[in-house]
Amino acid sequence: MIKKGNELKPHIGIFGRRNNGKSSLVNYLTEQQTAIVSATAGTTTDPVKKSMELLGVGPVVWVDTAGIDDEGALGQMRVDKSLDMLPQCDLALVLFAHNQFGSYEEALLQKCQEQKVPFLLIYSQMDVTTPDSQLIERIEKQYDCKVFCLSVNDASLREPLTQLIRETLPEGSYRHRSLLGDVVSKGDVVVMVAPIDSAAPEGRLILPQVQVLRDLLDHHAQAVVCQPDELAQTLNSLKEPPRLVITDSQAFSKVNAIVPPSVMLTSFSVVLARAKGLFDDYVKGTPTIDSLQDGDRVALLESCTHNVTCEDIGRVKLPKLLQQKTGKRLLFDVVAGLGNLPHPVCEYRLVIQCGGCVVTPKQLASRLAPAIAAGVPVSNYGLTLAYLNGIFHRSMEVFAGN
Repeated sequence: MIKKGNELKPHIGIFGRRNNGKSSLVNYLTEQQTAIVSATAGTTTDPVKKSMELLGVGPVVWVDTAGIDDEGALGQMRVDKSLDMLPQCDLALVLFAHNQFGSYEEALLQKCQEQKVPFLLIYSQMDVTTPDSQLIERIEKQYDCKVFCLSVNDASLREPLTQLIRETLPEGSYRHRSLLGDVVSKGDVVVMVAPIDSAAPEGRLILPQVQVLRDLLDHHAQAVVCQPDELAQTLNSLKEPPRLVITDSQAFSKVNAIVPPSVMLTSFSVVLARAKGLFDDYVKGTPTIDSLQDGDRVALLESCTHNVTCEDIGRVKLPKLLQQKTGKRLLFDVVAGLGNLPHPVCEYRLVIQCGGCVVTPKQLASRLAPAIAAGVPVSNYGLTLAYLNGIFHRSMEVFAGN
C-alpha cells in the first residue's frame, strides 16, 4: 500500500445547517482564514475546497458546504449542490448546534448511510450553548457513535478532533493498491509507449503516464519511454524482451502489431481501471458492445475537463470506432467532470468511463453506482479500445492470477 498522489486526495465534507459553524470549522482545522465566516445565514453558497496535509494521512481536501436548511428556490439549489458533494466525500463531518437535531440532520445521515459515506457527529459552538446531555445520549444511541463536542475557540480540542478524523477516515481513501507492484519486480524492464499528438498536453506527459512511471520507480523497475514510431527500434535495442509494454489505449492497434505475442501488453487506462476498483464490472460489461443496436444510447464519462481536438478519445475516436465495429447508428452523450447524465441512466445501453486519473476511487464508484444499480453495463476507455482492437484478453493477461 502506498500513499496517493496529490490529485487523489481524500475529500472530507462538512455539512450542517446555516450558521452551525461549518466555515469556522474549516478555519479551525486549517489554522487559516480559509473560509468566509459571518453571522449572516447563507454566507457559504457553493462548496469551497481547501487542501491540507493531515499528519498520518497525507494531503486531504476539506469541503465546506452550504447549509442544509437553506430556504427559497435559490436556497434549494444550494442545498442540492451541497448534497451532490456527499457521494464524492470519503468522510462527512455533520455539525449540529444549539441543541437542534431534527429532520435536517436525520435526512442527511440517512443519505450518508445509503451512500455508504462514513460520518462524524460534531456538536458545534458548545461555548455558546451547552449541549443537552440527554439529547447527546439519545443521538449516540440512535447512531451508535460518539458525538464530539467542540468550541473553535478552544485550541486544545483541535488535536483530539483531527485524531478522531484520522481514525474514522477509511484507510482505502488515502492508501491504495499499487498500480503494478504485484506484477513487476525489481529490475524488470517495462516499456511505456506515450504518443505525442495534438491531444497531448503541452510540455508534459498525461497524468496516467506519470502515475504509472512513478509506480514503476517505486518498485525499482526500469522504465523505458518511447513514442509508437520508435517502439520497434526500442524493443530491438533491449538485450532481453521487456517484462511488459504499456501503451496509450489509442495506440493499441499499432502497438499490438509490433509487440511480439510472447511479451505482455496492456494500457495505462486498463492499469488504472484495475487499481481504481470496478474492474470486474468493466470486464463483464465490455462485451455488450457486440449487442448494440441502432438507436442505442452510449454514455462516455470523462473525469477531467480539457480542450477538444480532432484526436480526442472520448468525443471523436471512441464514437467513430464503436460505429465502425457495430455497424449501427448509435447515440452518444459525453459528460465531463462529475456532471449529471443528460438522460435517465436506464435509457443507456452502455456507460464507458475514462481511466479516472483525477478522481478518487470513491468518486469513481459513486459516479458509476447508478448505472450498476440499474443493470446498465459499464466499461472503461482502455478495455473498450482493447475489445475493439481484438486484444481484450491480451490486455488483461498481465493481471491473471493477481
